[in-house]
Amino acid sequence: MPDMRMNKPHAIIVMGVSGCGKSSVGEKLAEALHLHFVEGDALHPASNVEKMSKGIPLTDEDRMPWLDRIGEEMKASLAKGEGIIVSCSALKRIYRDRLRAATGGTLFFVYLEGSKALLTRRMGERKGHFMPTSLLESQLATLEVPTREQGVVTVDIDDTMEGITATALRDLAEFGVTA
Repeated sequence: MPDMRMNKPHAIIVMGVSGCGKSSVGEKLAEALHLHFVEGDALHPASNVEKMSKGIPLTDEDRMPWLDRIGEEMKASLAKGEGIIVSCSALKRIYRDRLRAATGGTLFFVYLEGSKALLTRRMGERKGHFMPTSLLESQLATLEVPTREQGVVTVDIDDTMEGITATALRDLAEFGVTA
């Protein structure tokens, strides 16, 4: 598909805890913005997937190589003049800053926010995902909400997929991110 955007390429991270809809929203945004979508979970080393599958929370040490792979994907895409959207929990400010550094600062975040009850229900409804519901508590405890961070839009996930996507697109447009 030809790139219909007239503005510069953008890198966008769709972030939040497990069960918030990062992959689904990321795919919808990529379609609407004519950008390539990368499933961040697919970039995890096998050792991380194994730990999470067993209900063992990841440490900062576990996450750093994964964040670096995501950063490399985004940097390579931008270097080719192409935009990219990646799903990534990006739970802590230091993780987000590491990703910002990888892109030279040209990075936006769509933070998907929802109640613990809604997240638990959504995780329980998922089929075939390696992340057990038992790790939600750990992710919520680790999460540093990106309040007042530059380039972040916050979207409430207690809505339809169309509503979530429309809100994200509207708010990203305020930063000049358009199709």
